[in-house]
Amino acid sequence: MSSAEPGAAGRLLIRDLAQVATLAPGPSPLRGRALGAVDVLEDAFVLCEDGRITAVGPMRELDASAAGEAEELDGRSFCAIPGLVDCHTHACFLGDRVGEFALRAGGASYEELHAAGGGILSTVRATRSGDEAALREAVRRHAGWMLRAGTTTFESKSGYGLDADTELASLRAIRAEGGVPTWLGAHAVAPEFPDADAYLDFAIEEVLPQAAKVAEAADVFLEDGAFDARQARRFLEACRDAGLELRVHGDQFTEQGAVALAIELGARSVDHLEATGPDGVRELGSSDVVGVLLPASALFLDRPMPPARALVDAGAAVALATDFNPGSSFCESLPIVCTLACTQLRLSPEEALGACTVNAAHVLGRADRIGRIAPGLDADLVLLDAPDWRHLAYHFGGDLISTVVRRGAVAWRR
Repeated sequence: MSSAEPGAAGRLLIRDLAQVATLAPGPSPLRGRALGAVDVLEDAFVLCEDGRITAVGPMRELDASAAGEAEELDGRSFCAIPGLVDCHTHACFLGDRVGEFALRAGGASYEELHAAGGGILSTVRATRSGDEAALREAVRRHAGWMLRAGTTTFESKSGYGLDADTELASLRAIRAEGGVPTWLGAHAVAPEFPDADAYLDFAIEEVLPQAAKVAEAADVFLEDGAFDARQARRFLEACRDAGLELRVHGDQFTEQGAVALAIELGARSVDHLEATGPDGVRELGSSDVVGVLLPASALFLDRPMPPARALVDAGAAVALATDFNPGSSFCESLPIVCTLACTQLRLSPEEALGACTVNAAHVLGRADRIGRIAPGLDADLVLLDAPDWRHLAYHFGGDLISTVVRRGAVAWRR
């Protein structure tokens, strides 16, 4: 295996591909039938120049003179899909929670885990113990894992500092390592504060002004034991006024009004939705808010799966993501998430591909640049060692990723 950071991309020709599979042209986010509209081109090539795709087509139409002095990749027996986009991760943390995992496997309750020092605050303690260099190294390592699983663009949240210095260092580390930074300033109540309102006073007054200079979005955990709807509204409105896009962790364990709040405030997404009922499904179906589904987290915690089929059938826009984090989804693989989407969420392979490319890119405000294989877009592609692109979901946990191209250069090769 080898990996390399893309340098100054020149011309790259990927030729003789068994298939090129990409979502059909159209607006984002994808809904309904458009979510599963995948165009498949056989015996094909992709030509990239200066980090962008310049041509896609059947081999018989390849103009040798147009390819010029391009570096060539032999695509025989491989299928190309767009670079995968992970729009919900918590990749900036130190330490792990393997002990907590073992206790849960032995039947420990949520209360018992907390009594044993587990939960979010255990990761807060570990993350606060490191400096910014350690945080950068952690994000770099985790981003490398994602890259090898085919992820070419990832979002990461802060939220394991809950103090000014660590939160801001986390956001800088995420951006420095190529991630899209989200300030999860309202992840939990920091242990030095007496209650959620006192903590929010601090977060909004002391951290937000600096966080807004680095982050692209803000997120809140609206749930029992974290922040209620009133507190979430206060936090999100302050972040919106500071110029940040809005995200919401909602309906993971209980319905607390997250869907209605996300719609009212114009959030980019509401994420989790394991507890979302028929009313929430109907509301999302007629809204512009994307429902980000995290089936690896539901599996990891043995929770009900989100109502993906009902959401799509209601006209909602859905995206898929890993929720990679040390406590509830230690999984960096979007291919595994696609398998879960097909086997547990009743999505088709085509819908799963659209949900972790175009729709995930839309959540991050990048659907005009990434998520499809088309001329003019960033040259982010994944070559699958398979005869059919649907092996992305079909080959559960398999050694599937052969090559990852990012911005027109080989970023990882098996």
